[in-house]
Amino acid sequence: MATVFEEVRIHNVVLANRFVRSATWEGMAGKDGSVTPRLIDFLVNLARGDIGLIITGYASIRKDGQSGPWQLGVDRDELVPGLRGLADAVHRNSGKIVLQLAHGGFFAMRKLIGQSPLAPSDLAGVAKSPRRAMTIRDIEDIVAAFADGARRAKEAGFDGVQIHAAHGYLLSQFLSPAFNHRSDRYGGDLENRARFLIEVLRAIRASVGADYLVLVKMNVRDFIENGLELDESLHVARMLVREGIDAIELSGGYLNGGKLNPSRFEIDSEEKEAYFREEAKAFKKEIPVPLILVGGIRSFAVAEQLVSEGVTDLVSLSRPLIREPNLIKRWKEGNIARAKCISCNRCFSPGVTGRGIYCVDEKRPSVAAAQAAS
Repeated sequence: MATVFEEVRIHNVVLANRFVRSATWEGMAGKDGSVTPRLIDFLVNLARGDIGLIITGYASIRKDGQSGPWQLGVDRDELVPGLRGLADAVHRNSGKIVLQLAHGGFFAMRKLIGQSPLAPSDLAGVAKSPRRAMTIRDIEDIVAAFADGARRAKEAGFDGVQIHAAHGYLLSQFLSPAFNHRSDRYGGDLENRARFLIEVLRAIRASVGADYLVLVKMNVRDFIENGLELDESLHVARMLVREGIDAIELSGGYLNGGKLNPSRFEIDSEEKEAYFREEAKAFKKEIPVPLILVGGIRSFAVAEQLVSEGVTDLVSLSRPLIREPNLIKRWKEGNIARAKCISCNRCFSPGVTGRGIYCVDEKRPSVAAAQAAS
């Protein structure tokens, strides 16, 4: 029976335990997407907290895909030295780190990119400002940009990359019939809607080689009208496995007003935790590669149960680690009280003002010092 604190191998990368820091926008990169000392310190604290694997906040593979301020970038070679400094710092503290690759597509911020965001289709009336439906050339260029981003991550020394195909970002938009109304080979049936994602994976593999760790994050369901459903997401996962994906992180939901739905508040009991648990069970029956489950996990008992019962292979956390970067170390040392996170989402508010994310419910001296220095 698997336990959360045993070593686990994903492809050729050995992790000290089965806990993962799920990709979380930190709001700590430079305005140009560069790595900052503050971002390094933030992720090093997670490594010191004994997280098995750290996945960075989403890194934009092109400027026109930027969907948040102070977002990490991987869109040009000039950023590689800073990224290398980040990966090296995590490794010096016995951590493993993967860079998440993303393009915001429909949800890119016009004021940051200086143009109309790209989207699978022009959905008139859905957004307050226009979106430009992507051409075949646009798709080909972005496929190449994902591959270039992966190459830069490998050159910088990251242990792997994760393709962000969840939460309504560009690759997720192509998968979803709610956003993808195309009539060419990238729209219509599921095989066509998944073509973009499959081409991205193939291009990344060609860029980094068969031995490099490549993960994907995808929705089990979109939880929106006419969105991707479980049977479709399972079919996409089977396609990814055939193409050589190394592990799949299971999430769900879409951005709505800058917030992710479902992103539940007041997770105050074990019954409210792991809200994609049933979908994960369906994946586990059919998908042979390691599965990583995120979504409202707050207690050690639930994490251990998910792994020991074979619901998932690894457990992924986001908001709890903002408040307690040492949470996993605390649990490992025997203090298995539930995470202090109350799931209020207020931790992201400082990020949009340039102060970086932190738990506003718990004022720590280190936070005050960081605010004074910024």
